[in-house]
Amino acid sequence: MNQQTAPPTAEHRNDLPRGLARELFTVKRDPLPKMSRPRWIAWLPHVILGYAAIPSGVLTGMQLNDHYKVFGAAVLGLSLLTSASVLLSMFRPIAAWWLGLVTAALVAWVIHDHVGHGQSWPWTPAGPFTLAPLILMVALRVPPRVTVWVIGITLALSGLAEAVLRPPQSGTILAGVAILFGFVGILGYALRATRLARGKLVEQETLTEEERARRTLLEERSRIARELHDVVAHHMSVISIQAQVAPHLVENPSEELKENLAGIRENALEALTELRRVLGVLRSEQPDDPANPHHPQPTLAELDGLVDNVRGAGLDVTTETAGIRRPLTPGVELTAYRIVQEALSNCLRHAPGSRVEVGVAYGPRDLHLCISNTAPTRPAPPSHGAGHGLLGMRERAGMLGGELAAGPRPDGGYEVSAVLPMDPQGLPAGPAPESKKMAP
Repeated sequence: MNQQTAPPTAEHRNDLPRGLARELFTVKRDPLPKMSRPRWIAWLPHVILGYAAIPSGVLTGMQLNDHYKVFGAAVLGLSLLTSASVLLSMFRPIAAWWLGLVTAALVAWVIHDHVGHGQSWPWTPAGPFTLAPLILMVALRVPPRVTVWVIGITLALSGLAEAVLRPPQSGTILAGVAILFGFVGILGYALRATRLARGKLVEQETLTEEERARRTLLEERSRIARELHDVVAHHMSVISIQAQVAPHLVENPSEELKENLAGIRENALEALTELRRVLGVLRSEQPDDPANPHHPQPTLAELDGLVDNVRGAGLDVTTETAGIRRPLTPGVELTAYRIVQEALSNCLRHAPGSRVEVGVAYGPRDLHLCISNTAPTRPAPPSHGAGHGLLGMRERAGMLGGELAAGPRPDGGYEVSAVLPMDPQGLPAGPAPESKKMAP
C-alpha cells in the first residue's frame, strides 16, 4: 500500500510565517565564519569588512556635502551610522541590515529638501553600494528565503518612498539598485552553498575515516583470531592425545583415573570442535588468507627469510639480536613476526631508499622489538591502502598485554618499538585499550 504524505496542518502553516518573522526580527549573534583554506588568511574577510566600514562612512558624508549640500552634525551622525552598520554585520547580520535600512531612510529624509534637478532620491548615488555589503553578509549566513525577503523588503520600501514622497525634480536609480542587490544576494547564496557543501564534505570524510579505522580494527581482530586458532587447536589436540595415552603409561590404572582422563579427552575434543566451528566462519570469508590451516604460522625463526625478501625489494636492512635466543609461546612468536613484517612493509611503502635496522632483544620477562628507518632518499609512491597498519600492530601487542609505540625520529626517519611479555598469562579476554593512533 502506498503511503500518502499528509497535507500540512493549519498549525504548521501558521508556524511558517512565525519562523520567518523570528529570522527577520532577530538580533542574535552570528559571527562571520573564518576562511578554512588557506589558514594564513583565515581572518581576511573580517579585515576587508573592517576596512570597508571606513570608506562607507566617508563616502556617505562626501555625498551629502558635495551633491546635496547638507552640512552639520547630521552628516557626521549618518556617516558614523553607516560605518557602524558595516562593522555590526560581522557579528549580527540581520541587525546590521536593519540599521543600514534605517540609516538609508534618515539619509533620504535629510536630503529630501536638497534634491536638485535630476539628482537621485531616495537613494544617493553611493547609498546602494554602502548597503550592498550588509545584504551580502546576510546572504552568507541565513537561508535563501530570508535573503529573498531582505532584498524584497528593501526594494519595496524604496519603491513605496519613491511613489509617495519623491521630490518632483528628482531622478530614480531604483532599477540599478534592484540589479545590484539581486547580484549581491545571488553571490552570497553561492558562497554560502559552497561553504556548507565543503563543511558537509569534511564531516563526511571524518565519518568515513572513523568507519574505515573501525572496520580495519575488526578485520585485524578477525585475522588474529584465525591465526591464533592453529595455536589453540594444537594445544587442545595435544591435551586430547595425552589424555588418551596416559592410562597406558601407568600400570594397573584405577577406574577413577581412566574415567577422569576420558572426561578430559572428551572435553578437549568438544572444545576443539566448537573452536573449529566458530573460527570456520571467519576462515570461510577469506579462504586464501595466510591464516588458512594449510599455511603454517610464521615465527621469529623465519625472520631472516622475511628480511631477505625486503632486501630484494630494494631496502638496506640490517638485523641485530640481543640476549639469549630461545623459543617463545606460539602467540608471542606470531605477534612478533607480524609486527616486524608490517613495520618493514611500511618502510617499503613510505621510506623508499632508506636504511632500516631491525632489533630483537630477549629479556628476562619481555621481548623487545625495534624497527627504525632513516629518512627516505626518494619520494614515496602514492599509497592506495587504508593506512591503518599501526592500528593492527597495536591490537596484536595489546592482545598479549604488551605495548607498542611509533613516531618520527629527529633525523626524518621513523621508528616502531614494541614490548611483548614472554609468558602472557592471566590476561583479560578482550584486547587492551588502544593507544593514541599515529600514522606513519
